[in-house]
Amino acid sequence: MTKTQKAPTRRKFLGTGAALVGGAALGAGLRPAMAAETTLTGVSYLPPSYKALSYGSAGFVERLNASDAVKTDYFDSGKLLKADEQLPALRSGTIDFMFHTTSYVTRSIPILGITGLPGVVEALYENPGRIAKGSPLFDLINEELAKEDLYMVSMMGNILEPEYIWSTAAAPIRSIADLEGKKMRVVSFEATQIIEGYGAAAVRIPSSELYLALQRNTVDAAVANISTVIGRSLQEQVNHVYKLPLTGFGIGLFVTTKRWAAMDDDVKAAFEDAAQWFEENGAKYSNDTIYPDEYWPMVEAAGVEISEASAEDIESLNKASVAVDEAWIKEVGEDVGRRAIALALGETA
Repeated sequence: MTKTQKAPTRRKFLGTGAALVGGAALGAGLRPAMAAETTLTGVSYLPPSYKALSYGSAGFVERLNASDAVKTDYFDSGKLLKADEQLPALRSGTIDFMFHTTSYVTRSIPILGITGLPGVVEALYENPGRIAKGSPLFDLINEELAKEDLYMVSMMGNILEPEYIWSTAAAPIRSIADLEGKKMRVVSFEATQIIEGYGAAAVRIPSSELYLALQRNTVDAAVANISTVIGRSLQEQVNHVYKLPLTGFGIGLFVTTKRWAAMDDDVKAAFEDAAQWFEENGAKYSNDTIYPDEYWPMVEAAGVEISEASAEDIESLNKASVAVDEAWIKEVGEDVGRRAIALALGETA
């Protein structure tokens, strides 16, 4: 998605069959003011089949709906808006809050690229406190988001387990040297730069089309989080996973600063209470329970060969990531970029 994409107008939005969202009045084409104060419209493009990714958002919505102050009209699975439509809709005020994976919006919101920088993601993943709510890095991200009228209420307490390289039997990848000449499905811009530097070709394919792409050898491999693998049954089409931490992402809970400021105190208190649960449990439960106890055993049971990244390849990745870091720093600004990387690595900013 680019910044030039236009948000759907409210008239068009209401005409798509979402006229009841947020208590919209069909005749006027506007939501009544009182309904906006007590009913919040939220979205996520992630389906429930992505159990680890949807666990935190589902829990947040459940707790918000349990409050006396606010109820939600919540649409997951892209039922209301596709992934690329969410951010424009939030900016325009069509929706009140959204859950979004950072890897999808780093081109529009560059500061969120810190969650996907090779050489940084493993340090963030292994140290949850570094991007937790109230941490210096979390506050720095929100300082930058505020310039675009955005506020990240939480990033589920941490980023998720890094994305690794999942390859087919016809083109197994067990080392960086094996990347040469391979066609690889990649989502994040940061990972794209890295794999192209190693001689692979990056192909952007939606996760919904990835099963067939692997089956038909449209791509040789995919850079993916294990949630994508299990959520799309890709363990049936891949035979190898090389656990090189190429990139990563978090799932942020976003509102606009204007909408946040306009919330009544009791509504905001309920929202913050539900967000605190999301912060404490979202990433932690997925990383510490779902992945090791459910997902990785499913991968092993499918007969997928699991290879750990070698020390040499980790060193090579760290060296190659310097160029990616510098390119990102130019986007976000010298001071902000270097401070963010330092904080992510546990260094003094």
